[in-house]
Amino acid sequence: MAAIISASELLSDLAASGEAPERRPVLLDVRWQLGGPPGGPEYAAGHLRGAVYIDLETVLAGPPGPGGRHPLPDPEVFGAAMRRAGVRHDRPVVVYDGGQGWGAARAWWLLRWAGHRDVRVLDGGLAAWTGGLTTEVPEPAPGDFRPAPGAMPLLGAEDAAKLARGGLLLDARAAERYRGEVEPIDPVGGHIPGAVSAPTTGNTGPDGRFRPAAELARRFAELGAGPGTAVGVYCGSGVSAAHQVLALAVAGIDAALYAGSWSEWCADPARPVATGPQPG
Repeated sequence: MAAIISASELLSDLAASGEAPERRPVLLDVRWQLGGPPGGPEYAAGHLRGAVYIDLETVLAGPPGPGGRHPLPDPEVFGAAMRRAGVRHDRPVVVYDGGQGWGAARAWWLLRWAGHRDVRVLDGGLAAWTGGLTTEVPEPAPGDFRPAPGAMPLLGAEDAAKLARGGLLLDARAAERYRGEVEPIDPVGGHIPGAVSAPTTGNTGPDGRFRPAAELARRFAELGAGPGTAVGVYCGSGVSAAHQVLALAVAGIDAALYAGSWSEWCADPARPVATGPQPG
Protein backbone atom coordinates (compact mmCIF):
# COMPACT_ATOMS: atom_id res chain seq x y z
CA MET A 1 0.00 0.00 0.00
CA ALA A 2 1.45 3.39 -1.02
CA ALA A 3 2.28 5.72 1.87
CA ILE A 4 2.00 9.00 -0.03
CA ILE A 5 -0.26 10.42 -2.72
CA SER A 6 0.38 13.30 -5.11
CA ALA A 7 -1.99 16.24 -5.46
CA SER A 8 -2.91 15.14 -8.99
CA GLU A 9 -3.66 11.60 -7.82
CA LEU A 10 -5.85 12.89 -5.00
CA LEU A 11 -7.73 15.17 -7.37
CA SER A 12 -8.35 12.18 -9.63
CA ASP A 13 -9.49 9.98 -6.72
CA LEU A 14 -11.89 12.64 -5.47
CA ALA A 15 -13.32 13.15 -8.95
CA ALA A 16 -13.73 9.41 -9.48
CA SER A 17 -15.61 9.04 -6.20
CA GLY A 18 -18.10 11.80 -7.08
CA GLU A 19 -20.94 9.37 -7.75
CA ALA A 20 -19.81 6.85 -5.14
CA PRO A 21 -19.37 8.76 -1.88
CA GLU A 22 -18.62 5.55 0.00
CA ARG A 23 -15.35 5.37 -1.95
CA ARG A 24 -14.36 8.99 -1.28
CA PRO A 25 -11.23 9.26 0.87
CA VAL A 26 -11.70 10.68 4.34
CA LEU A 27 -9.63 13.88 4.45
CA LEU A 28 -7.88 15.01 7.64
CA ASP A 29 -6.25 18.44 7.96
CA VAL A 30 -3.39 18.26 10.47
CA ARG A 31 -1.73 21.65 10.14
CA TRP A 32 0.82 22.05 12.94
CA GLN A 33 4.16 23.71 13.58
CA LEU A 34 6.57 23.04 16.40
CA GLY A 35 6.20 25.92 18.84
CA GLY A 36 3.75 27.64 16.51
CA PRO A 37 0.10 28.57 16.98
CA PRO A 38 -2.60 25.89 16.56
CA GLY A 39 -3.61 25.18 12.98
CA GLY A 40 -7.32 25.74 13.58
CA PRO A 41 -7.39 29.35 12.33
CA GLU A 42 -5.54 28.34 9.14
CA TYR A 43 -8.05 25.53 8.61
CA ALA A 44 -10.93 27.98 9.09
CA ALA A 45 -9.42 30.28 6.45
CA GLY A 46 -9.42 27.54 3.82
CA HIS A 47 -9.11 23.77 3.54
CA LEU A 48 -9.83 20.90 1.15
CA ARG A 49 -13.53 20.35 0.72
CA GLY A 50 -14.72 17.73 3.18
CA ALA A 51 -11.55 17.81 5.29
CA VAL A 52 -11.88 17.67 9.07
CA TYR A 53 -9.38 19.53 11.25
CA ILE A 54 -7.39 17.38 13.67
CA ASP A 55 -5.43 19.08 16.44
CA LEU A 56 -2.10 17.35 16.96
CA GLU A 57 -1.61 18.48 20.55
CA THR A 58 -4.95 17.19 21.84
CA VAL A 59 -5.86 14.36 19.44
CA LEU A 60 -2.58 12.93 18.18
CA ALA A 61 -0.76 13.16 21.51
CA GLY A 62 -1.43 12.60 25.16
CA PRO A 63 -0.60 15.09 27.93
CA PRO A 64 3.15 15.81 28.19
CA GLY A 65 5.00 14.22 31.07
CA PRO A 66 7.71 11.65 31.82
CA GLY A 67 6.81 9.88 28.56
CA GLY A 68 7.81 12.92 26.53
CA ARG A 69 6.36 16.13 25.11
CA HIS A 70 4.07 14.29 22.67
CA PRO A 71 3.40 10.82 24.10
CA LEU A 72 0.99 8.58 22.27
CA PRO A 73 -2.66 9.39 22.94
CA ASP A 74 -4.98 7.06 24.75
CA PRO A 75 -6.23 4.71 22.00
CA GLU A 76 -9.86 5.16 23.04
CA VAL A 77 -9.59 8.95 22.97
CA PHE A 78 -7.85 8.80 19.60
CA GLY A 79 -10.38 6.34 18.23
CA ALA A 80 -13.33 8.47 19.32
CA ALA A 81 -11.81 11.51 17.58
CA MET A 82 -11.27 9.52 14.40
CA ARG A 83 -14.86 8.27 14.43
CA ARG A 84 -16.11 11.85 14.85
CA ALA A 85 -14.03 12.75 11.79
CA GLY A 86 -15.77 10.00 9.81
CA VAL A 87 -12.89 7.53 9.68
CA ARG A 88 -14.01 4.05 8.75
CA HIS A 89 -12.13 0.78 8.43
CA ASP A 90 -13.30 0.30 4.84
CA ARG A 91 -12.55 3.79 3.49
CA PRO A 92 -9.15 5.23 2.56
CA VAL A 93 -7.80 8.15 4.55
CA VAL A 94 -5.64 10.98 3.20
CA VAL A 95 -3.95 13.32 5.68
CA TYR A 96 -2.28 16.61 4.90
CA ASP A 97 -0.74 19.61 6.62
CA GLY A 98 0.65 22.95 5.54
CA GLY A 99 3.55 21.42 3.66
CA GLN A 100 6.23 20.48 6.20
CA GLY A 101 4.76 17.01 6.49
CA TRP A 102 5.42 16.40 10.17
CA GLY A 103 1.84 16.72 11.44
CA ALA A 104 0.43 14.65 8.58
CA ALA A 105 3.08 11.97 9.13
CA ARG A 106 2.18 11.77 12.82
CA ALA A 107 -1.48 11.15 11.90
CA TRP A 108 -0.44 8.62 9.23
CA TRP A 109 1.72 6.70 11.70
CA LEU A 110 -0.92 6.70 14.46
CA LEU A 111 -3.66 5.44 12.15
CA ARG A 112 -1.38 2.75 10.73
CA TRP A 113 -0.21 1.75 14.24
CA ALA A 114 -3.84 1.62 15.34
CA GLY A 115 -4.72 -0.81 12.55
CA HIS A 116 -6.04 1.24 9.64
CA ARG A 117 -4.76 -0.37 6.45
CA ASP A 118 -5.23 2.44 3.90
CA VAL A 119 -3.72 5.76 4.93
CA ARG A 120 -1.68 8.10 2.75
CA VAL A 121 -0.06 11.49 3.19
CA LEU A 122 -0.57 14.24 0.61
CA ASP A 123 2.95 14.72 -0.73
CA GLY A 124 3.94 18.36 -0.30
CA GLY A 125 0.84 19.11 1.75
CA LEU A 126 -1.46 22.02 1.13
CA ALA A 127 1.37 23.88 -0.60
CA ALA A 128 1.24 21.30 -3.41
CA TRP A 129 -2.55 21.30 -3.73
CA THR A 130 -3.85 22.60 -7.06
CA GLY A 131 -7.56 22.19 -6.39
CA GLY A 132 -9.90 24.65 -4.75
CA LEU A 133 -10.33 25.37 -1.06
CA THR A 134 -13.41 26.02 1.03
CA THR A 135 -14.27 27.51 4.40
CA GLU A 136 -17.28 25.21 4.81
CA VAL A 137 -16.90 22.96 7.85
CA PRO A 138 -18.18 19.45 7.08
CA GLU A 139 -20.38 17.35 9.31
CA PRO A 140 -19.29 13.81 8.44
CA ALA A 141 -21.34 10.77 9.30
CA PRO A 142 -19.77 9.01 12.29
CA GLY A 143 -17.14 6.45 11.36
CA ASP A 144 -16.63 2.96 12.73
CA PHE A 145 -12.85 2.95 13.27
CA ARG A 146 -11.78 1.33 16.52
CA PRO A 147 -8.05 1.20 17.20
CA ALA A 148 -6.23 -2.11 17.44
CA PRO A 149 -2.76 -0.88 18.43
CA GLY A 150 0.36 -2.74 17.38
CA ALA A 151 0.24 -2.76 13.59
CA MET A 152 3.40 -0.62 13.39
CA PRO A 153 6.58 -1.33 15.41
CA LEU A 154 7.03 0.85 18.47
CA LEU A 155 10.11 1.34 20.65
CA GLY A 156 10.47 2.19 24.30
CA ALA A 157 13.59 3.76 25.80
CA GLU A 158 15.34 0.45 26.47
CA ASP A 159 14.43 -0.83 23.01
CA ALA A 160 15.95 2.30 21.49
CA ALA A 161 19.16 1.89 23.47
CA LYS A 162 19.44 -1.74 22.37
CA LEU A 163 18.81 -0.85 18.73
CA ALA A 164 21.48 1.86 18.85
CA ARG A 165 23.96 -0.82 19.89
CA GLY A 166 22.90 -3.67 17.62
CA GLY A 167 20.96 -2.15 14.73
CA LEU A 168 20.43 1.31 13.29
CA LEU A 169 18.83 4.07 15.35
CA LEU A 170 18.36 7.28 13.35
CA ASP A 171 18.13 10.68 15.04
CA ALA A 172 15.81 12.81 12.90
CA ARG A 173 16.56 16.15 14.57
CA ALA A 174 18.78 18.89 13.17
CA ALA A 175 22.45 17.93 13.25
CA GLU A 176 23.38 20.67 15.73
CA ARG A 177 20.84 19.32 18.22
CA TYR A 178 22.21 15.82 17.72
CA ARG A 179 25.71 17.09 18.47
CA GLY A 180 24.46 18.92 21.55
CA GLU A 181 25.64 22.32 20.32
CA VAL A 182 22.18 23.83 20.79
CA GLU A 183 19.02 22.58 22.47
CA PRO A 184 16.13 25.04 22.17
CA ILE A 185 13.41 22.83 23.62
CA ASP A 186 14.57 20.04 25.91
CA PRO A 187 16.62 20.49 29.11
CA VAL A 188 19.57 18.40 27.91
CA GLY A 189 21.43 18.49 24.59
CA GLY A 190 23.03 15.56 22.79
CA HIS A 191 21.87 12.20 21.52
CA ILE A 192 21.33 8.58 22.44
CA PRO A 193 24.74 6.86 22.39
CA GLY A 194 25.18 4.93 19.16
CA ALA A 195 22.45 6.79 17.26
CA VAL A 196 23.18 8.08 13.77
CA SER A 197 22.35 11.66 12.73
CA ALA A 198 19.79 11.74 9.91
CA PRO A 199 17.93 15.08 9.83
CA THR A 200 14.39 14.77 8.53
CA THR A 201 15.00 17.72 6.22
CA GLY A 202 17.13 15.44 4.05
CA ASN A 203 14.04 13.47 3.02
CA THR A 204 12.44 16.21 0.95
CA GLY A 205 13.33 18.56 -1.85
CA PRO A 206 13.03 22.36 -1.88
CA ASP A 207 9.32 22.05 -2.73
CA GLY A 208 8.63 20.02 0.40
CA ARG A 209 7.86 16.85 -1.53
CA PHE A 210 9.60 13.57 -0.81
CA ARG A 211 12.65 12.77 -2.84
CA PRO A 212 12.24 9.82 -5.25
CA ALA A 213 12.12 6.40 -3.62
CA ALA A 214 15.43 5.29 -5.14
CA GLU A 215 17.14 8.45 -3.87
CA LEU A 216 15.75 7.91 -0.37
CA ALA A 217 16.84 4.27 -0.46
CA ARG A 218 20.40 5.37 -1.30
CA ARG A 219 20.35 7.92 1.51
CA PHE A 220 19.30 5.38 4.10
CA ALA A 221 21.68 2.75 2.77
CA GLU A 222 24.55 5.20 3.22
CA LEU A 223 23.39 5.70 6.81
CA GLY A 224 23.54 1.95 7.43
CA ALA A 225 20.10 0.62 6.54
CA GLY A 226 21.22 -2.61 4.93
CA PRO A 227 19.52 -5.99 4.47
CA GLY A 228 18.71 -7.62 7.78
CA THR A 229 19.41 -4.46 9.80
CA ALA A 230 16.68 -3.43 12.21
CA VAL A 231 15.93 0.29 11.89
CA GLY A 232 14.40 2.70 14.39
CA VAL A 233 13.88 6.46 14.48
CA TYR A 234 13.56 9.11 17.16
CA CYS A 235 13.48 12.90 17.21
CA GLY A 236 12.62 15.45 19.89
CA SER A 237 9.13 14.24 20.73
CA GLY A 238 8.07 11.65 18.16
CA VAL A 239 6.61 13.95 15.50
CA SER A 240 9.35 14.57 12.94
CA ALA A 241 10.50 10.98 13.55
CA ALA A 242 7.15 9.82 12.16
CA HIS A 243 8.04 11.76 8.99
CA GLN A 244 11.31 9.81 8.86
CA VAL A 245 9.46 6.51 9.27
CA LEU A 246 7.22 7.64 6.40
CA ALA A 247 10.27 8.44 4.24
CA LEU A 248 11.70 5.01 5.04
CA ALA A 249 8.38 3.45 4.00
CA VAL A 250 8.56 5.33 0.68
CA ALA A 251 12.04 3.83 0.27
CA GLY A 252 10.68 0.35 1.00
CA ILE A 253 12.27 0.07 4.46
CA ASP A 254 10.35 -0.89 7.58
CA ALA A 255 11.26 1.11 10.67
CA ALA A 256 10.14 1.37 14.28
CA LEU A 257 9.28 4.65 16.01
CA TYR A 258 10.60 5.62 19.42
CA ALA A 259 7.56 7.73 20.28
CA GLY A 260 8.92 9.18 23.53
CA SER A 261 12.08 10.24 21.68
CA TRP A 262 14.65 12.61 23.15
CA SER A 263 12.15 14.39 25.39
CA GLU A 264 11.51 11.12 27.21
CA TRP A 265 15.10 9.91 27.07
CA CYS A 266 16.66 13.00 28.62
CA ALA A 267 13.97 13.27 31.31
CA ASP A 268 15.72 10.45 33.19
CA PRO A 269 19.17 11.63 34.38
CA ALA A 270 20.27 8.00 34.68
CA ARG A 271 20.18 7.55 30.91
CA PRO A 272 23.49 8.18 29.12
CA VAL A 273 23.90 11.15 26.79
CA ALA A 274 26.44 11.48 23.97
CA THR A 275 27.54 14.74 22.35
CA GLY A 276 29.60 15.74 19.37
CA PRO A 277 29.66 14.24 15.86
CA GLN A 278 29.17 10.54 15.32
CA PRO A 279 32.35 8.49 15.00
CA GLY A 280 34.01 8.22 11.56
